[in-house]
Amino acid sequence: MKRHALVITCLLAGTPALAQSVGEKTGLNSLIGTSPTTEDFVLQAAISDMFEIQSSQLALERADDKTKAYAQQMISDHEKVSGEMKGMVTGGKVKATIPTALDGSHQSKLDKLKELKGADFTKRYHDEQVTAHKNAVDLFQRYANGGENAELKAWAAKTVPALEHHLKMAQDLDKQS
Repeated sequence: MKRHALVITCLLAGTPALAQSVGEKTGLNSLIGTSPTTEDFVLQAAISDMFEIQSSQLALERADDKTKAYAQQMISDHEKVSGEMKGMVTGGKVKATIPTALDGSHQSKLDKLKELKGADFTKRYHDEQVTAHKNAVDLFQRYANGGENAELKAWAAKTVPALEHHLKMAQDLDKQS
């Protein structure tokens, strides 16, 4: 057991970039409040936006009217945020790669939503929205507080209040279901 702890400590101390990448994937960065690398931030933010958009498109087909109104706002707002981030990357201001598909975890969540209808879908969608927005607020705050790229850092800070508002809306919706 001590050997495993020593190996992990050496890896984390010896390779900061690797530590951030591994930490972001495992949730360790969030737990200790460490900023993600620019590449990890862009990856996670883009995947989060894709999930928000795709799950909200399902909600437009399957949910009640209040949830549909929320879902429409999520689609509009997250498409805008995605466009802004893509503009920084394609414009060369941010060195990162925008993913073109969801990661396995988010795809699995989306697939589970696709299997549901009615109240079961609505409840699961609300729960996923609360979780996704808690994670997004955390990700954006950590990058805004310690990110590597000044322009992306400022953009993340500017985006946090909207994400906090989305979280509050999702929590309010979740209470109603």
